[in-house]
Amino acid sequence: MFDPASIERFIDRYWDEEIVPALSDYIRIPCLSPAFDADWANSGHMDAALELCLAWLKAHALEGMTVRVGRLPGRTPVILVDCPGQADGTVLMYGHLDKQPEMEGWDEASGPWEPRLEGGRLYGRGGADDGYALFASIATLAALDDAQLPRARAVLLIEFSEESGSPDLPAYVEHFADDIGEVDLVICLDSGVGSYDQLWSTTSLRGMVGGTLQADVLTEGIHSGDGSGVVAESFRVLRALLDRIDDPITGVLRPKALHVEIPASRVAQAERVAGVVGDEMMGKYPWVEGIRPMPQTPVELILDRTWRPTLTITGQDGLPSCADAGNVLRPFTRLKLSFRLPPTLDPEVARAAIEEAITSAPAPAGAPITLELDETARGWNAPDLAPWLEEALDDASNTFYGRPALHMGEGGSIPFMSMLNARFPGAQFVITGVLGPNSNAHGPNEFLDVPYSKKLTCCTAAVLARHAVK
Repeated sequence: MFDPASIERFIDRYWDEEIVPALSDYIRIPCLSPAFDADWANSGHMDAALELCLAWLKAHALEGMTVRVGRLPGRTPVILVDCPGQADGTVLMYGHLDKQPEMEGWDEASGPWEPRLEGGRLYGRGGADDGYALFASIATLAALDDAQLPRARAVLLIEFSEESGSPDLPAYVEHFADDIGEVDLVICLDSGVGSYDQLWSTTSLRGMVGGTLQADVLTEGIHSGDGSGVVAESFRVLRALLDRIDDPITGVLRPKALHVEIPASRVAQAERVAGVVGDEMMGKYPWVEGIRPMPQTPVELILDRTWRPTLTITGQDGLPSCADAGNVLRPFTRLKLSFRLPPTLDPEVARAAIEEAITSAPAPAGAPITLELDETARGWNAPDLAPWLEEALDDASNTFYGRPALHMGEGGSIPFMSMLNARFPGAQFVITGVLGPNSNAHGPNEFLDVPYSKKLTCCTAAVLARHAVK
């Protein structure tokens, strides 16, 4: 029989004694994703993270467990852990070990590569996104085995290219297709949560189109007093082009082709979330004084960040820092564009709509324009939860958090999910994680909330126990 108290005691100890020390060592490794470390094969950081995890797995091996490392030519590695079970079915548990760049703005007390445990929070790059997933997955299985509770076979698939869009993962899923077999439940521990008060499951993920937009006006910079008024300013050219696709006041994207009808079930889930957490969700952002959310109701704000398209400028070339800027009319400006797309929108349809909106008419002053949209990721809308799973999630959340589970879309992308859904169309999906308010994945002072993570691990164990007897 599933005894919540004994499961919680086991997992609390496991996190304190086995996971936090290993996760701290992992945080110290600058294992950047290939998009941010083109020389990853020679830098050694990815291999260091891999060897750390392999050594930990060897020291915490479960009965019958096998570990394989995939190293296809020219691709980042994967770890495939096969843990035999006693019940029918196969559970695929997913995580990743590559990281985003360090960014600036970390507290002086620590940095991106120096772990700091304070107030139940483990600070450092990659701990919450998503280094903990491998360790927590093993803890989940170990807790059930220790309690002598039956569970299905579990396969852990841990990759090293998620932060670059998972370009290498499809090849490994094909390569290990026979080893993985048929899957009836997928658990992904790489998503966000709206609060630290209950279990959350992610019901949808937005897609993405990314690339660069550049305007050229000169072959070299000239004195701004000499050229301004005659030569078009390259940033102004880009600003005019972006106004064709992005309302500068509201941020609403203009092309109708970028919008979809939001399913009624997802609107209902957003209404339930807004009724429980309401304006509290907006408190998770590090607002500067005086700024406020866009003038929408909490329900509409939830739908804006999960089901509606947006544009974010994430980088630039051609603009020097203010300290280094002289009186120069610059020859070009290049902007990095990141479009988030509704979960059900085909990214190729979106790419065509973006290109049409920006390039269908000449740029101001006839400036040469270069638009390169070279990054795409398909969104994902989860299948409806089976009654047993919806009940299991609620029961687990009530048991370990004292509140029912909540279900909501997320604004980010996990490209692998749509591929898995297509490969295992009959599978159920539990997409969750520890990226809660202020945890700041991809930004400075990223942290993992250890108490929440412990309870999430307990909830995962409860779901697997229910899966075994459904």
